[in-house]
Amino acid sequence: MSMPFYVSPEQLIKDRAEFAQKGIARGRSLVATIYDKGVLLVAENPSASLNKISEIYDRIAFAGVGKYNEFDRLREAGIRWADSTGYTYSRDDVDARALANYFGQYLGATFTEGSKPLEIEILVAQLGSRMRPTKLYHLAYEGTITDEERFAVLGGDAETIKQRFAATETTEENLTAALHHAVSALSGPERSIGAKDLEVAILEDQGARRTFTRLSDDTVAEILS
Repeated sequence: MSMPFYVSPEQLIKDRAEFAQKGIARGRSLVATIYDKGVLLVAENPSASLNKISEIYDRIAFAGVGKYNEFDRLREAGIRWADSTGYTYSRDDVDARALANYFGQYLGATFTEGSKPLEIEILVAQLGSRMRPTKLYHLAYEGTITDEERFAVLGGDAETIKQRFAATETTEENLTAALHHAVSALSGPERSIGAKDLEVAILEDQGARRTFTRLSDDTVAEILS
């Protein structure tokens, strides 16, 4: 009977992290930022049917980068969790921090105990209300949760895009300025991204219970022009 190869825990974790990072880096990036009236989410996504950005609950949005089937499975689980919590207790008891913790536990358990780590990064965005502030929670592949102050960049060449966005972003921007800066950061100085290759959504209070709105290509093109 042959003995299995021994791999140290340190090396195993390192290999899993490198595997996940390479998978995420191959994907297209996403930028989320807080503007004067809400939250803007912008992803480079030429697909018209495979959405990276979605609504989770009344004032909560979800975004993911990496392997679509993996983060979409988490999105569906998040919707079920939010609906169950809101039905069992109160709609006001559903908040982004609790949802981020739910996702973080799943990502962490999969990273350490699963057959392979998930090749994804996700974002949970919450539009503020009288009870809660506007929040951006960035979750890494191993379950680490980062409470982002003003903006977050996921996937692809995230560090470079983050530097480009930080160089132009200012506080209390309106939607037009925020969208221009997000698209400029995603595209960089050597290329341009058209409205049809973008997926854009906002969380903004417009007097209804639901605050999530997906912007059409025509609307995005009009704003960028």
